Amino acid sequence: MPHLTRRLALLALPGLLLIAPTLVSAQTASADATAQIEQLLADARVQDALRLIEEGDEVTMATHVELTQIPAPPFMEEVRGARVLEMMLELGVDSAWVDEEGNVLGLRKGTGSGPVLALTGHLDTVFPEGTDVRVQQRGDTLYAPGISDDTRGLAAILAVLRTMNQAEIRTAGDILFVATVGEEGLGDLRGVKYLFRDGGPRIDAFISVDGTGQDGITHQGLGSYRYRITFEGPGGHSWGAFGLANPAHALGRAVQLFDVAAAELTAEGPRTSYNIGRIGGGTSVNSIPFESWMEVDMRSESPESLDIVDAALINAVNRAVEQENAERRRGDEVTVTIDRIGTRPSGSGDEGDPLVQRAIAATTALDRLPSLGRSSTDSNIPISLGIPAITIGGGGGGGAAHSLDEWYLNVNGPVGIKRIMLISLAQVGMAPVG
Repeated sequence: MPHLTRRLALLALPGLLLIAPTLVSAQTASADATAQIEQLLADARVQDALRLIEEGDEVTMATHVELTQIPAPPFMEEVRGARVLEMMLELGVDSAWVDEEGNVLGLRKGTGSGPVLALTGHLDTVFPEGTDVRVQQRGDTLYAPGISDDTRGLAAILAVLRTMNQAEIRTAGDILFVATVGEEGLGDLRGVKYLFRDGGPRIDAFISVDGTGQDGITHQGLGSYRYRITFEGPGGHSWGAFGLANPAHALGRAVQLFDVAAAELTAEGPRTSYNIGRIGGGTSVNSIPFESWMEVDMRSESPESLDIVDAALINAVNRAVEQENAERRRGDEVTVTIDRIGTRPSGSGDEGDPLVQRAIAATTALDRLPSLGRSSTDSNIPISLGIPAITIGGGGGGGAAHSLDEWYLNVNGPVGIKRIMLISLAQVGMAPVG
């Protein structure tokens, strides 16, 4: 099948993740991290767990399909979350609950002598209510909206929980299994932001499992600002009221002024992007609109560069309103409301941090090619707070993210889950036998 050849070629790329990180060169782990992973691999309990991951792949895929077919539109993750909570309790945790933001948490206690690790996947998808999320199989490939981003992450962390219990692995530190809400789009990382609020649970390290793959390691956060900007005016007939200030014209001026300024600002320096993603408003083709709006996304590797292009946007909008009002022939002025609807902080995790080094070592030990990178994920929040955090894939391969043709191919699926477990055990430590 030609499509299979294409996808296997994609799967060979180092660090293929649906979250599309910016990748850097392959890495070599420190001697300490390498020795720690080798010690884990020599432990009979870990060997048993790795075998169980392979043997339990059919169960993992059944979980994967079941959760995919439970809709989780933006801000409507409750039903899927309730099923994840049931699964955590069925698999076995010391306690489980849903917090006020809607995150589902399951605590697997250690002996209390190690750090607390949050192992997470996100519940929400980008697809609106009413989207058909039934899984269709064509050949060796599964198709459904959200099947890889991030139902794969949920299935993977549940597989780690199941395997640790089956293998009777006791850890030194606690592991907090978390299914977060609001990772996508206008969710603005609301779930993980709530986790790290004052009074939230103790979290010493953070692993987000997002999308597919078994190579990439996202250790840097890509920051973003998002706006909804609304221009308002009196409105009227396109002929009879001609000469009134026009919100759509003000919007057009703003786009042009911003594009000119931002193009120059982003031509050099840290990688920075900007995009007018949505535009709307108006009543009819022969009416001066009383309202026009646009949604804007800006991203940068650098907090300083993001603030600079942000200032350019605000300046362009205000200048556009001034120009439109100055050229109106009669009537009231156009006004503008600028609402920031998303803030994701940038952050650069330390490549030498033990968590990152353990991830590199575990990836290498499984005969994969580790690559570090930057992306916008739940890990942005802990990274920005100086808490060790990475985002990795849940195994297998996928594509067409955020589209109705999203797909998942279960090649190397168990390898991804083995990697998650090894990194987690290295981070929290194994408790002695007996």
